[in-house]
Amino acid sequence: MWRSVTTVLLVAATIVAPASAAHAAVTDAELAYRWAPVHYQDTASTYRADYLAPVDYDGEWNTRNNWNNLDAFASGLVGTVYYSVVETGTHWFIVYAYYHARDYKTFFPHENDMEGLLLTVRKDGGTGTLEAMVTLAHDNFYSYVPTGGTYTSGRENIDGTVLMQSFDGAAHPTTSQESKGHGCYNWSGGSFPGGDGVVYYPSRTAGAVPSGPNDRNARYRLVDIFGPGGPWERRNSNPPYASWGAFAGDDWQPNAAHAPWAWDDLNDGSDLQAGVIASDPAYLVSRYYTNLGAFSLAYTRNQYRG
Repeated sequence: MWRSVTTVLLVAATIVAPASAAHAAVTDAELAYRWAPVHYQDTASTYRADYLAPVDYDGEWNTRNNWNNLDAFASGLVGTVYYSVVETGTHWFIVYAYYHARDYKTFFPHENDMEGLLLTVRKDGGTGTLEAMVTLAHDNFYSYVPTGGTYTSGRENIDGTVLMQSFDGAAHPTTSQESKGHGCYNWSGGSFPGGDGVVYYPSRTAGAVPSGPNDRNARYRLVDIFGPGGPWERRNSNPPYASWGAFAGDDWQPNAAHAPWAWDDLNDGSDLQAGVIASDPAYLVSRYYTNLGAFSLAYTRNQYRG
């Protein structure tokens, strides 16, 4: 359901006091690790194409050869998840992006693939409280809330409950991705289709190449999207991008994979343009959900917006 303009303005005006010293002490890397998902990756016969990997897994950023380099550079398929953090007076918004060298589904396969999620974390004097998760699967966003959460359906219906899993002394959200096409959803708590899959856990240091297509204890490293030499710094380079946020790829459907600042749900309203899930996540969440409580739309930090 749509919320009135008056309501949105009132929500925007609900801004808490400046971040406390406790907030200031929490780094983006700490936040990213604290909320990093336990990730269930389904695998298929061409299983290397289902491994999480860095965009430059073959040692360079020419994304037009990433489809063909999988076998020659298998040792480069180190578990990697990209993240970004933006902040308002009330919340942190954390994007996690999963990269694969191939989308090899039956219809419209393409070189490169990046799908993932947005977490909404309320500031609470520590590392926050998770309030919502939105995932990307094939040009559609899916909405979830944790058990006991207050958010209710807004413009979009809530699609399910975030399943939390204890890891390293804290409860982490869980996510899943299909084999081949890599649509990202919450993890249902069931089993992998066909029985085989890789379970990835976050690492504070290095990731690793899975031992095989049924590794249940793999590790991924966290890489800041805004870091030096990373995806955002290279945003105007071709390659890795053929156009704004579109990875350069020339196998099958060209230039079909997108970075978070170009992720889009194709039917959620003309005011929610491509990339808003990363560049203006507070507004997206204010549209997708209701019963938000104190919720600021004013950013104190947002590198996507300069």
